[in-house]
Amino acid sequence: MMHFKEFKLDDKILQAIEQLGYIEPTEVQQKVIPVALSKQDILVKSKTGSGKTAAFATPLCELVDWEENKPQALVLTPTRELAVQVQEDITNIGRYKRIKGLALYGKSPFAKQKLALKQKTHIVVGTPGRVLDHMEKGTLDVSKIEYLVIDEADEMLNMGFLDQVESIIKLLPKKRTTMLFSATLSQEIKTLSGKYMNDAVSIEIDAGEEDAPKIEHVKYVVKDDQKLAFLEKLTIVENPDSCIIFCRTKERVDQLVDALDQKGYTADKIHGGMMQEDRFEVMDDFRRGEFRYLIATDVAARGIDIEDITHVVHYDVPLEQESYVHRTGRTGRAGRSGKSIMLATPHEDKFVKEIEAFVGFEIPSGSEIKAEAVVQNRAAFDLKMQEQPEFKKSKGEQLNANITKLYFNGGKKKKIRAVDFVGTIAKIEGISADDIGIITIQDNVSYVEILNGKGPLVLKKMRNTTIKGKLLKVHIAHK
Repeated sequence: MMHFKEFKLDDKILQAIEQLGYIEPTEVQQKVIPVALSKQDILVKSKTGSGKTAAFATPLCELVDWEENKPQALVLTPTRELAVQVQEDITNIGRYKRIKGLALYGKSPFAKQKLALKQKTHIVVGTPGRVLDHMEKGTLDVSKIEYLVIDEADEMLNMGFLDQVESIIKLLPKKRTTMLFSATLSQEIKTLSGKYMNDAVSIEIDAGEEDAPKIEHVKYVVKDDQKLAFLEKLTIVENPDSCIIFCRTKERVDQLVDALDQKGYTADKIHGGMMQEDRFEVMDDFRRGEFRYLIATDVAARGIDIEDITHVVHYDVPLEQESYVHRTGRTGRAGRSGKSIMLATPHEDKFVKEIEAFVGFEIPSGSEIKAEAVVQNRAAFDLKMQEQPEFKKSKGEQLNANITKLYFNGGKKKKIRAVDFVGTIAKIEGISADDIGIITIQDNVSYVEILNGKGPLVLKKMRNTTIKGKLLKVHIAHK
C-alpha cells in the first residue's frame, strides 16, 4: 500500500490530505503526482471519478510560492460547477499552506471577480470564456503563470471551447508546465497536445473490470402523455435513495418538479435558466442529501461528482449520444452500483438505436411494472419520503470545522498588508504563524482565517491589540 508521504510533500499539505480522508493515492494520483512535481508536461487519459482533481491539485499546491502575489497556476474547466468544485478542492488541500484559489466563471458579476483578482491569488480556476475575458481586459495578469491544467479536455471540445482555449494558451508564458486531462483521447486532443506541449509524458489509466462502474441499463417505451404516471409507478417500485431525472428542456424540468412536489416527492431542480448562485445552492443541498430527486437538464450531467446517486432516469431521451453517457455516469461512482432507466416514446426508436450503437450494446427492455408490485411497495416508498435522507458530509467538513474567519475593519487604504496580520497575531501567546490561514485584504476591510480551533482566543486578544498602531474592529465574519 502506497502513502502520500512517499511523494515527499510539504507537511502542511500532508496534514490537509489526511484530514480530507485521503488514505491511499488512487492510480491516477500515483502516476501523475511525481511527474507533475518534476515539472514535466503530462497528457492523461482518465475517467471522471478516478481522483484526478487531487492528482493535479496536490502538486500545484506544493509547487506554488506563497510569497508571490500574482497567479502562478491556471486550471481550465468546461463548466462553472466544476470550476467551483476544483477551486474548493485546491483550497482544502492547500489550506495549511495558505494557498488561495479563485474561481472565475460566467453569469457571476465581473466586477466582483475583478476585485478578487487584485488580492494575492495563487491558483485561478475558470471556464474558458470568462478567463479569456479577464485576460483580454487586463484584469487577470498571467505573466507569472508557470502551470496550466486543461481539465475534461474532451468536454471542452464537445462544448465548442477549443478556439477560446487556444486563445488563452497563446497569451500565456511559453515557459510553463502543461497538464491535460481527458476521459477520451481523440485526434483533436492529440493535435492540441502536440501543438502546445513539450515531450509530454503520456499516462493512461485503464478502467479495469474491477473499477468499471456497475450500472444496470434498462429502457421502457412510454407515450409522452403517460410518462408522469409511469414515473410514479417506477419510483415507487425502485424506491431510489438518491435519483437524478433528466429532461430535455428547462420548461419540462419546471413542469415535472411542480408535478412531483404536488405528489409529495422531496425534489428540486437545476437548469441553465437559473441564477448561478441558485444552481450552486441546489447542488449543495442535493450533495448533503436534503432531498432525494433532482430534476435536471443536461447542464447537471457535466462534472458533477456526487458519490451516492443510486438511479438516473432519462425522462426524455437525449438527442446526443454523448449526453446518455454523461448522464449515466452520474450513478455507479466510486465503485458503487447504479441503475440507468430510459423512458422513450414510440417515435424515438431512431434516437435509441443511435445511443445503443454509440455505447456498443443493446439496452434491455425493462420488465413490466405490475399493479400489485406498486401496491406492495407503496408503504416503503411513503416511509422513505418522510425520512430525512442521510446527511452526507462534504470532504472538507472535518478540515474546515476548526477554522474561524475573522473580519477586521481596515485594509489597503490603511496601508495594512498580510504580513502585518501575521506578525501581530503570531505574537499572541499560544498562537504561531501555522495557526493563520488565508488572508484577504480589500480596500477597507480584511478577512483572516484562524486555524486549529484557535479563533476564539485570537478574537478575544485582537479586540485590544493594535495592528500598525491602529485598533481595528474585529468580529467573526458572516458567511
